[in-house]
Amino acid sequence: MKKLLNSRVLITLIALALQLLALISVILWFYDYFAFFYAGSVIISLLAVLFILNSRSNPIYKIAWIIPILIFPIFGGFFYFFFGVDKLSNRRKRSMKTIFEKTKDTLQPQPDIIAELDQRNNSAGNQSRYIQNYSYYPPYRETYCEYLSTGEQKFERLKEELKKARHYIFLEYFIIAEGVMWDSILEILVDKVKEGVDVRVIYDDFGCLTALPYNYNRYLEELGIKCCVFNPVIPILSPRHNNRDHRKIAVIDGQTAFTGGANLADEYINAKELYGHWKDSAIMIKGKAAWSLTVMFLTMWDYLQGIDEDYEQYKLKDYAENDKEEDNINFGFVQPFSDSPLDNESVGETIYFNLINKAQKYLYITTPYLIINNEIVTALTTAAKGGVDVRIITPHIPDKWYVHAVTRSYYKILLEEGIKIYEYTPGFIHSKTFVADHEYGVVGTINMDYRSLFLHFECGVWLYGCNIIKDMYNDFLKTLEQCQEITLQELEKVKWYKKLMRFILRVFAPLM
Repeated sequence: MKKLLNSRVLITLIALALQLLALISVILWFYDYFAFFYAGSVIISLLAVLFILNSRSNPIYKIAWIIPILIFPIFGGFFYFFFGVDKLSNRRKRSMKTIFEKTKDTLQPQPDIIAELDQRNNSAGNQSRYIQNYSYYPPYRETYCEYLSTGEQKFERLKEELKKARHYIFLEYFIIAEGVMWDSILEILVDKVKEGVDVRVIYDDFGCLTALPYNYNRYLEELGIKCCVFNPVIPILSPRHNNRDHRKIAVIDGQTAFTGGANLADEYINAKELYGHWKDSAIMIKGKAAWSLTVMFLTMWDYLQGIDEDYEQYKLKDYAENDKEEDNINFGFVQPFSDSPLDNESVGETIYFNLINKAQKYLYITTPYLIINNEIVTALTTAAKGGVDVRIITPHIPDKWYVHAVTRSYYKILLEEGIKIYEYTPGFIHSKTFVADHEYGVVGTINMDYRSLFLHFECGVWLYGCNIIKDMYNDFLKTLEQCQEITLQELEKVKWYKKLMRFILRVFAPLM
C-alpha cells in the first residue's frame, strides 16, 4: 500500500517537474532565437502587474506576485498568466454557483432570532446578520453544544454518535488516513451500511495524496459506502489545485453534527507522533443547527455528483426527545457557517475581524499558522492598545518549518503593541478557536493564513452567549500552562540571517 502511495506522489511530482522544465525551455528557446523576445517579455510582465493591481485579490497576494515578476521579467509575466490567474471555466463556475443557490433556497432566514439577538446585544446581532446575509446560514436557539478540547475527545464522541445512526451518515474531511482512527470508524460505517443506513464520504484528493491509495473511493464503493473525491489531483500544472476542500464535517441523521480542526488520521488523536503532542479541538452540536451542516455537505455532494436532490427528505422530523440532552442545552445563539473561495466574499476573515474589533475585555486565539494581512495586524494591535487582553497560542514544533518561520516573523510587531504570544511547548497546536469576553466564540477549520481565508472551502460555528464558551476559555488557560511565552528579549537573540529568511518568506507566504 505504501509503495502505491509513494508511486502516485512520485509520478505526479515527476510529471509536474517535466512540464515546468518544458515551459522554461520554450521560454529560453524563444529568448535565444528572437531579438525582440526580451522586450515582449517585459511588456507581458508589465501587463501582468497592471492586471494584478486592478484585480480584486488581497493586497498581500498581489505583492507576492508583483515582486517576482519585477525581479524576473522574462519569466514572471508568463508564470503569472499561466498559474496565478483564476482559470475556472464558465461551466465549472456555473455548476459551483448551484452550491450557493441551493444553500440560499434551502436554509430559511431567521429574522425573529436575529431581532432577539439585537435586543440582547446589537453588536452580536450585526455579526449574526452578516453571516446570514453573506454565507446564507442562519442562527439557531436552544441548541445543545459540546466543546471537545482534544482530538481524542472528538474521536470517542464521534464513534458514539455514529453507532446511533438510523438514517444517514455524511462525512466530509480534508484528510482521511488509514490507521487506528479511520479503521475503527470505517468498521462502524460498514456495519451501518449493512443496517441500511445511507453512508456518504467526501475527501479532498490533495489532502489525502499521501494518506490514501489511488482510487480509494472505489474501495469504499465496494463496501457500500458512497464516495466523492474533491478536486482530484492530476499531474498537470494548473491553478485549480489551489482550491481545496479543507472542511471537517460529520453529520448523523441531520440532528448531530461535528466540525473543528481534527481530521480522520492518527496524528490527530496522538496514536502516531509527527510533531510532538498534537493539540486540536472540535465542537459537537445537536438539534436544529445540525441542519446547516447537513445542507453544507449536501450542496458539495450534489456539485461533485452533478445531481439535484430534494434536501427535505434529509430533514428529519422525529428528533428524539431522549437525544436532546436537556440538561446541557444552552440558551445562547449558535450559527454554523461556510466560507467559499468562489463568491468574492471573505466570510471567515470578516468573522475573525469582527470578533477582534468587538472584544472589550479579552480575546484568546489558537491557530497553527499566524500569517496575517495588514488589516488583521492593525485590528489586533488596536485592540491591545485599547486595553483588551489579546493572547495567541501557536505551535512550538511546526509541521512546515517555512510556514512557521513566517508565523514567527509577525511576533515582534505584535509583541511591541502589547499582544501576548505563546508557543505550545509539547508539540503542534492545530485547533482554530477564538473566544472573547465570555460572550463570543468560534470553533472551525479556518486557519489564520491566506490559503484558509481566501483559497479553500472552510466552515465553522459562531457562538454567542453559549455555555461552552466558558469551556473554551478554560481550555485556553489550561493550554497556556503547557506553553512558553515569547518575549521581545528572546526575539533579540535570533540570528540576523534567520530574521532575514523569515522576512523573505513572509513576502511569498500567499504562494506557499
